[in-house]
Amino acid sequence: MFEKQRTIKKEISLEGIGLHTGNPTRITFRPAPPDSGVKFIRSDLPNKPAVRADIDHVVDISRGTTLANGNAKVCTVEHVLAAISGLQIDNLNIELTSNEPPVGDGSAKPFVDKILEAGIQTQNADRQYLEIDTTLSYSEPDRAVDIVVTPSDTFRITFMIDYKNPALGTQYTTLFDLEKEFVDEYAPARTFCFLSEVEMLRSLNLIKGGGIHNAVVIYDSDKGQVEVDRIRKALNLKDEAFVGKTGIINDIPLRFYNEPVRHKALDLIGDLFLIGVPIKGHILAARSGHKANVELVKKLQALYRKKKLASRFQKIRSEPFLDINGIMNIMPHRYPFLLIDRVLELEPLKRVTAIKNVSINEPYFQGHFPGYPVMPGVLIIEAMAQAGGVLLLEAVKDPENKLVFFLSIDKVKFRKQVIPGDTLRFELEMLMFRRNTCKMRGKTYCDDTLVAEADLMAVVKDK
Repeated sequence: MFEKQRTIKKEISLEGIGLHTGNPTRITFRPAPPDSGVKFIRSDLPNKPAVRADIDHVVDISRGTTLANGNAKVCTVEHVLAAISGLQIDNLNIELTSNEPPVGDGSAKPFVDKILEAGIQTQNADRQYLEIDTTLSYSEPDRAVDIVVTPSDTFRITFMIDYKNPALGTQYTTLFDLEKEFVDEYAPARTFCFLSEVEMLRSLNLIKGGGIHNAVVIYDSDKGQVEVDRIRKALNLKDEAFVGKTGIINDIPLRFYNEPVRHKALDLIGDLFLIGVPIKGHILAARSGHKANVELVKKLQALYRKKKLASRFQKIRSEPFLDINGIMNIMPHRYPFLLIDRVLELEPLKRVTAIKNVSINEPYFQGHFPGYPVMPGVLIIEAMAQAGGVLLLEAVKDPENKLVFFLSIDKVKFRKQVIPGDTLRFELEMLMFRRNTCKMRGKTYCDDTLVAEADLMAVVKDK
C-alpha cells in the first residue's frame, strides 16, 4: 500500500451509454491536486456542479450507488469508484456529459484500462489510512447478510455468496493483495442478474442500456425457452437469447469460474471508497450488496472521524478519547471557567460523553454557600454546553478558529444538588445542525442519578 497520494498524469476520456438510463455519455478523467479527493462534475448542467464521492452524498442504493449534490446527481458510480480504489488513486476530477457513467462491458476493466493508459502520478502528500484496530461488524439477520471487519496490516477481502441456483450456488473469493490482484483478477468481473429480474427492472424504468453484452444473465425459471422468448417480446429486446446448458443465457462463458462473487467483491471495493480514505483491515462479507456496504461505510467513516479528531487534538495518549490537554487544544476556556476534565466518547455529529470532577477547591464554593457548598446550577449547564462544544468539532471547518455562543436554553430541570466529591457525566445528543446553528439535548448524571437536563441552542461564529 502506498505512502503518498496519487492522481493521473494526463486527461483521458471514454464514451458509451449508461446502464440504467441508456443515455449516451462521455466520462473524462482529469488530474486533481493533493487532498482534493474525487469529484464527479456534471458538465451538461449549468455552472458544471460537482458531486464529491463520499458517503455524505449517497442518496440511493437501490440498484447501484447514486450520489447527489443539490440537483446534480450521478448514478451507478460503483464500477468507476472500484477502478479508482483498486488502482489506489486518491485525487481525481471526473467530468460527465450525462447523469451516469458508461456501462462498458459491465465491469470496471474499461475504466481501469483508460486510467492506466493515462498513467499514474505520485504526489507530494502523505496518504492517510483508516487502520482497523478492533473488530467491527454489520448484519441484517432477515436477509442473512453479515459483514465483519478485523485488524490487518493491509487491505483484504473475503466474500461469500449463496444463491439457490445451480448456475451460482455457493461461491467464495479472497483478495490478498490489491496491487497484485486487482487489475487482472477482479476488475474484469462483470455484473450479473437473474432473468426474472429483467422484466421487473425494466418496469422500474431501469437497465435501458443493459443487455447480454454487458451483463451475465442467469436463467432461473422452469418454463424453458418459452419464458426467455416471452421476456424478449415483452421488452422488445433485440438481442437473440436462448436457454444455455450452463444456466447462463446464451451460454456466455464466464471470465472466472467464480465471476459473480468476484463482481460482488468489486462492488464492495467501490463502495468502500466512499469512506474518504483507504483502509487497512480485512473485510469478511457474506451475501452483502450495496445497501449493506453503505451501512458498513457509515460505521467505518464514523470510526475514521473519531480517530482523526483524537489524533488532531490529543497530544498525550491515554484512556479517554480526549484528556485535559486535548480539550485545551480545542476549547478557548481557561481557569476558572474550563468545566470539563475528560471526553470519554465522541461519535461525530451525533453524541458526546464527558466528565467533570467536582472539587472543594472550585472558587465558587467560597460563596455558594459558605458552610454548605453546592455547585451552581448555571455552571452545571455551562459545563454541559462545553461538552457540546466538543461535539461541534466535526460539524465546522477550522474549529480552532471558532467560538460557540448560546442562543437559547430550554426545558431546564435540576433534579439533585451537586457537591464537592461528585463526578459529573455529561451526555449530549445532537438533534440538528444547520447553517452553523446547532440544537442539542443534554443530560447530566452523578453516578447513575440524573441531576440536570436541558435543550441547548447555539451558534458557531469566527473568533
